[in-house]
Amino acid sequence: MSVPPEPPEPPEPPEPPEPPAGAPAPARAGGPRGRRIVTSAVSAVLITLTCILVPLSILTVWVHDIVLDTDRYVSTVAPLASDPAIEAASARRITEAADVRVDGAQVASDLAQWLESQGLPARVGTAVKALGPQLDSAADAAVSKVATRFVESDRFERVWTTANRAAHSSVVHALTGEGRGAVGVEGGTVTLDVGAAVETVKQDLVKAGIAPAEKIPAVDKQMVLFQSDKLAKIRGAVHLLDVLGNWLPVLTVVLGAIGVLVARRRRRALVTTMLCAAAACLIVAIGLVVARRYYLDHLPEQVQSPAAAAAIFDTLVRFLRVSLRTAMVLGVVVAIGAYLSGGGRLPRGVRGTAERAADSAAGWGSSHGVHTGRVGTWVQARRRWLTTGVLLVLALVFALWNHPTVLTVLLLVLILLAVLAVLALLAAGGRVSTEAERPAER
Repeated sequence: MSVPPEPPEPPEPPEPPEPPAGAPAPARAGGPRGRRIVTSAVSAVLITLTCILVPLSILTVWVHDIVLDTDRYVSTVAPLASDPAIEAASARRITEAADVRVDGAQVASDLAQWLESQGLPARVGTAVKALGPQLDSAADAAVSKVATRFVESDRFERVWTTANRAAHSSVVHALTGEGRGAVGVEGGTVTLDVGAAVETVKQDLVKAGIAPAEKIPAVDKQMVLFQSDKLAKIRGAVHLLDVLGNWLPVLTVVLGAIGVLVARRRRRALVTTMLCAAAACLIVAIGLVVARRYYLDHLPEQVQSPAAAAAIFDTLVRFLRVSLRTAMVLGVVVAIGAYLSGGGRLPRGVRGTAERAADSAAGWGSSHGVHTGRVGTWVQARRRWLTTGVLLVLALVFALWNHPTVLTVLLLVLILLAVLAVLALLAAGGRVSTEAERPAER
């Protein structure tokens, strides 16, 4: 059976003709039209603000949940401990810190003096002194080997996680000017103290039989994590986002909802809002790519490893990128759903095809003794309200989801399609049952 198509949307009323020249204007002419102009302008302004505020809201959530939250920050940077670029940079910096305290030339000179004091010829002392560079090179190789073995072990991961947890207050200090920790902030440079790692390598060197390593005192060596002359401006932006807090996403949703509700064509306004918001997020995502390239192309000399700087940048903005992609996919999905619920030829055709498929399935089931009974009749009478309720529930689930991703959006879409399919089958079964009862009543 076929379902009668939904009535098309009523056409816009024609504008009244202009009065002839010299004729007085009607007393109330232009009143409703003036209100329409005002509401359309308000809707356009609110929708524009919403599209601008969507990426800003995502930035606000990122600042609060990643940059200013210790647990999430630590879980974000923890994988960096096993990143090859970070391991190489850390091993090199630890080696440099330990090598400052191990002087092979001095060891060779002391040994030569002792041999000469024992009565050996001077040429023996000279030969031993010549071994200084080789001893220094051997010490460097031993330190580098031990440092590399250390950074590739689980112990370095624990040291890295502990140092970053203790350092998070200084990251907050770097971005807000408050707090201190193992991360130092001076001017536009953010550094991480690797003294604890040097101490661990010192113990490994002593165990490996390198006696001069015992003389390595506690060192205060820094590894540059970030450097930018714009840090003061970044602090200002972070402070602004921190003040706005979690209210900005709520304000964005409210403004967008009002903009859609006051629009003359709400469905079209919803489609426009979603697509424009997705486009705004796309622009910000492209801006992140450009910013990353610019930063890596203009690294200062204080940054020892460009690869490590790239790994840190990518890790810190990973959740921001995921959130932007999620917002883009969500905007496109909602826009498609709103369009398919409209009264155009294509949406009516899609819905008609789905209804005919549901009717065919319900007819086949009825012929094989499968009936929906009163449930189908009840669903058929309340299908619109049930659909609205499902949409509201899924929207609430998405709003309460902790850091949704693109997979979250796709999962909710699949759930929605499955529920809508069940409702369509139940409603079709209700129609079949109703038509089957009519001949019996007659």
